[in-house]
Amino acid sequence: MTERPVIAVMYDFDKTLCTKDMQDYGFIPSLNMEPFEFWQKTNVFGTAAQMDGVLAYLYTMIEECKRKGIKLSRDMLVNCGRSIELYPGVREWFDRVNLYGAAQGVQVEHYVISSGIREIIEGSGIADKFTKIFACEFLYDENGGALWPKTAVNYTNKTQFVYRINKGVLDIANDIDLNRSMPDDSKRVPFTNMIYIGDGLSDVPCMKMMKAYGGCAIAVYQESNKAKVEELLLGDRVDFIFPADYSKGGRLDRTIHNLIKKIAISDELTKENTRQLAALGAK
Repeated sequence: MTERPVIAVMYDFDKTLCTKDMQDYGFIPSLNMEPFEFWQKTNVFGTAAQMDGVLAYLYTMIEECKRKGIKLSRDMLVNCGRSIELYPGVREWFDRVNLYGAAQGVQVEHYVISSGIREIIEGSGIADKFTKIFACEFLYDENGGALWPKTAVNYTNKTQFVYRINKGVLDIANDIDLNRSMPDDSKRVPFTNMIYIGDGLSDVPCMKMMKAYGGCAIAVYQESNKAKVEELLLGDRVDFIFPADYSKGGRLDRTIHNLIKKIAISDELTKENTRQLAALGAK
């Protein structure tokens, strides 16, 4: 365990850190398709096949590339990520938050939990800011072509990754340690030290988890989805809602600073209580 308390800030990616679905920037145009056309085809296929929606879109990615004679490879997807448009302030956000956390005596770590594509996120220019990226991935053949989904992250199984961060079990092939019983005081990141930032209904399972276990849930919005995000606040599914602006001194920036300060103070008070109890027990 680290000497300083760890705070985990977890993010959805699409419409949380970037302005639209990540496939819409580079991948779908490379198929000579419009986003609505690709997603409609995915939804029709998935419904007819009674298939998980995330697996349906990953299958459609593979099949459309085959049909168009395009090699779906890691490099191709990473290159698609280079055209991602991030919200204001995102590129500077992580270092700024980390510095503020260090000044408060805590270590801030950032995680992505997304139903998007890991390889596209890797091309976004901010992948190195995350301790771990949990997202959909492909398995590739010896020639670098995508064969099969290696990881599929849907809306409800996002919560398993919160547990992984909580226990410090970040290897998704390690289910043994994930499911092993562990005392709360030995878990690497307590739920009370967690902040989840998302944009809508797909994030509700993780947001409700934060609300239930003492973490914090935040929803960000563009004007086009403001009403839906307001419903999350009115329904007590999130603690705060903010415009999707990560700029220095903005409302979201100030609130994250306050949350970090609150967690740092709470941790210090808990340590003091533990020290006093230990001293009394030693008498």
